[in-house]
Amino acid sequence: MASKLHFFLLLTVSCASLHLSMAGDPDILTDFIPPPGFFGAPSGNYFTFTGMRALVGAPFPTTFKVLKATMIEFPALNGQSVSYSVLQFPNGTVNPPHTHPRASELLFVLMGSLQVGFVDTTNKLFTQTLQEGDIFVFPKGLVHFQFNADAKNPALALSAFGSANPGTVKVPSAVFNSTIDDQVLALSFKTDVATIQKLKSGLSG
Repeated sequence: MASKLHFFLLLTVSCASLHLSMAGDPDILTDFIPPPGFFGAPSGNYFTFTGMRALVGAPFPTTFKVLKATMIEFPALNGQSVSYSVLQFPNGTVNPPHTHPRASELLFVLMGSLQVGFVDTTNKLFTQTLQEGDIFVFPKGLVHFQFNADAKNPALALSAFGSANPGTVKVPSAVFNSTIDDQVLALSFKTDVATIQKLKSGLSG
């Protein structure tokens, strides 16, 4: 009986380990995934993303802006387990706390400086002030943020993700712009319904 139990536990642990090792974008059995309904070999145009040309020669935005190249904007990334975003931070702007449920993020500061941080599953905060040329990693699925604390100068960063579709869950919107009952939120944040409704109205614009 003990040997059977030991075997069962070993099998369970092995299956769990296999599941974890396979987590992330599914592997593909071809070199790439062609466009839906397409037969034959696509041209080089399919593997080229021109959306970032909008950055060339353009004035810097006045509010925080993200330009994405995920499989949604760039279908050739489907099955390739990689994507990019360009983040533009005018002075004093923030990329609010958010998560990427399907990927870790590698952020490279191209211009200016950024205050960044993430919170782990024990509620420990890890922060750093990044300078031009620095790289910082945000572990997969953890809440994180970026803030340009410079009152005069903008910042520019490039983020690489370990998924073709990392997803983004913005914490303020997910909590206060959802249909979660006001009473549930009031109890969860140890406040009253009026305060919750005020927070919601401030995020609805």
